[in-house]
Amino acid sequence: MKIEIRRWDNDEIIICGEYESVKDCLEKNRNKSFYGANLRSANLSSADLRSADLSSADLRSANLSSADLRWADLRSADLSSADLSSANLRWADLRSADLSWANLRWANLRLADLSSANLRWADLRLADLSWAKNINKYLTTPLYILLDQPNKIVAYKLVTKENIGPFNGGIVYEIGKEYEEKDFDTDENNQCGQGINLATLDWCIQEWKEGYKILLAEFKKKDIVCIPIGSDGKFRVKRCKIIGEKDLKEIGVSKQKEGIWIAGVN
Repeated sequence: MKIEIRRWDNDEIIICGEYESVKDCLEKNRNKSFYGANLRSANLSSADLRSADLSSADLRSANLSSADLRWADLRSADLSSADLSSANLRWADLRSADLSWANLRWANLRLADLSSANLRWADLRLADLSWAKNINKYLTTPLYILLDQPNKIVAYKLVTKENIGPFNGGIVYEIGKEYEEKDFDTDENNQCGQGINLATLDWCIQEWKEGYKILLAEFKKKDIVCIPIGSDGKFRVKRCKIIGEKDLKEIGVSKQKEGIWIAGVN
């Protein structure tokens, strides 16, 4: 089929020819410049775009899942709402790129340059940000608000019906008791590490299963040992006190539809 790729700003033709798809066109011409290319909503899943020049390209809502973008030039590219899940962005140049609302789950961002990149509302769950350059971690999660709280803070602990954490377990949490963990992980690149893992209410609701409980945990700023970069709602403390339990019906975790428990306020 005839594939024609144009600039988004002036409609100038960048490349035109017979290709199987837009993905095929970019892969076969990845040594050429696609500066400013209009690739909005393009299906580039699993594409080999190593070292490709996609600077200032419009890649809004593009499917780049599992794409190989190592060393790619994505400076000032618009990647808002793009699917970059499991993409390999190692050494990619993402300076001033717009990654707002992008899906970066499981993406490899090791050694990528993220200077001035817009990461607001990006999904960075389980992304590898080890040695990422110039990342402003304060744009990756709203949880840093916890560091400015002057007094006691309350967050949430998801537990099973046996009152233990659903993932690592080990501690039986009871209302009215204090808990302390001396062996804790302070590595901001680990989303779920050693320590007492607490979370936001929405995270607990999303991970909730039948029989689970959501407990209220009280702690202070000094008890926080790690807020992971790009956290989806989890953080770690070394000490907390369980002060209560959420009423699940009150927060809408009570409906059952076709055997699947879902959250929904009546």
